[in-house]
Amino acid sequence: MPDEKRGGLKADFLFEVSWEVCNKVGGIHTVLKSKIPQMMNIYGDKYCLVGPYFHDRVKGEFEELIMPDEYREGTESLKAMGILPHYGKWLTEGNPNTLLLDFQPFFRERDNIKRQLWEHFKVDSLNSPYEFDEPVVWAWAVGVAIESFFKRYISSWKTVAIFHEWLSGAGLLYIKSRELKIGTVFITHATVLGRSMANHGIDIYSHDAQGKNIMERIDIGKESYVYRVHSKHHVEKACANAADTFATVSEITGMEAAIVLGRKPDVLVPNGLDINNFPSLDEGMISHRVLRDKIYHFLLSYFFPYYHLDIEETLIYFTACRYELHDKGLDILARALCMLNERLKKESSERNIVVFFWVPTGIRAIKSELVENKLLFKDIEDSLKDNSEHVMWRLLSTIVADKPITKDAIFTKEFLTELKSKLLRFKRDNASPPICTHDLIDPNDPLTTIFNGCSLKNTKDDRVKVIFYPTYLTGADGLMDLTYYEALQGSHLGIFPSFYEPWGYTPLETGVLGVPSITSDLTGFGNHLIRQDIYKAMGIRVLARMDKSDEESARELSEMLYLYSTFTKKKRVECKLESRALANAYDWEVLVSNYEDAVNIATAKVFGTGN
Repeated sequence: MPDEKRGGLKADFLFEVSWEVCNKVGGIHTVLKSKIPQMMNIYGDKYCLVGPYFHDRVKGEFEELIMPDEYREGTESLKAMGILPHYGKWLTEGNPNTLLLDFQPFFRERDNIKRQLWEHFKVDSLNSPYEFDEPVVWAWAVGVAIESFFKRYISSWKTVAIFHEWLSGAGLLYIKSRELKIGTVFITHATVLGRSMANHGIDIYSHDAQGKNIMERIDIGKESYVYRVHSKHHVEKACANAADTFATVSEITGMEAAIVLGRKPDVLVPNGLDINNFPSLDEGMISHRVLRDKIYHFLLSYFFPYYHLDIEETLIYFTACRYELHDKGLDILARALCMLNERLKKESSERNIVVFFWVPTGIRAIKSELVENKLLFKDIEDSLKDNSEHVMWRLLSTIVADKPITKDAIFTKEFLTELKSKLLRFKRDNASPPICTHDLIDPNDPLTTIFNGCSLKNTKDDRVKVIFYPTYLTGADGLMDLTYYEALQGSHLGIFPSFYEPWGYTPLETGVLGVPSITSDLTGFGNHLIRQDIYKAMGIRVLARMDKSDEESARELSEMLYLYSTFTKKKRVECKLESRALANAYDWEVLVSNYEDAVNIATAKVFGTGN
């Protein structure tokens, strides 16, 4: 067989199939979009992404075009089956060929599809919910479409298809059940069972006294039924074992897959970023100051109605993630902040640390007192702006005349009286600002409950303040009005102490923006840094969580947060430079070769000598 790596057989045509093509659900959407330019450098126009067609979600994402003539015949046969193909371009860098399938009419085949999955691959989906059936019917339709479009070319073209996660897996299984001569790559970003067990607080990476992993001591098949994920698990396992190439995004997920799915990955495909889409280091330094000041401006209206906050002594920390309390480490972060708060208070520190929790959840509206605070603060600002020319003239006159600079010399009595009245309306009698910016749908919200239990209440004496910001950062949310990346750039430190994270994009995004961060060794990215022996770098620190209790991890995290709070401005700049340098190593220009390897392995297996 020829060399299976980049020097070996290359695919003539490559499909990349995912539920998140033109359909933003999670991190895979970022993976797909960010590596498109590099994939097109390799495969050019012979590269096509495939996803589901949802009319209300494709606006602004997808430009529909006329189906090429050579695929018209295939299009008509698909329509007859209830599969409606939409061909066009994904409106992102590179504008790649994109095929979206409207599969709703095809849903009538659901039971037949599930029957075939059982007969060929023993996938038990007898009483599966809609959340399982929907992607399975779509993915099966993808397999049908690939066969229909490429039937005439299968014998002469080396065609390969990449399938991401179990959601697209039925397409791979269709190809295998029909014994089509198409190479297949299956990528799991996280095993269904592993994620489910981690969600329930089980440390799936822990080891016993004999060094045996906890997952090796359980009946995987039985456990999938216990956690009611057996249908998804069966599809995932069937795909992992049937694929010509099996890949995972990290070493840690590869170890998990070997136990849960029964196959070690042939290749690792770490997630990267397109560094060219981010500001340069110089641009980032300038943007940091501008955006930091915008966050400080928000903090003035947030805290000053209740008490004075020394902005010059304030650092901005943040975390940003899905609302997964334990998996994302939000629970130990709160405990670490409590420890940090007590330590700083005991030392009578002048340092303030404001920690944002950008974690979207169900909201009703912005808290009315914060809306009022913002309006009153703006009124004060407008008064100062309206009088700025007059104030500047009086100040200049005072300086030129070499007179004492006093309040009365600069401001008129009328202005001071008006300003005093506005300041009195701005001040509030209640002692502390809220810990959450919005009224939440859940009156017993778990995160705010943890804050209260950890005595993180934003009192005047607290050196650590928390702001739970439970809405998406769009740039127009009615409060801070910054986009996600702008908010990251304006901060001093990102904190991502995840308990379960197959890769972990946020520290990379934070690093490429020149912001230091903390991740954990239970993330694929953190684990990769450890294997590169750079886990002690100050730009991106790695918190030890493997085989550690939550209490131990919280204490170590508290130490890391405290250490950063003691850094001089010069030291913080050094950390920024180091974080950017570390992130640069994860450019898709470097990492796309792993995808190329995965495709070439499948190509060689299916189309190599003797096949």
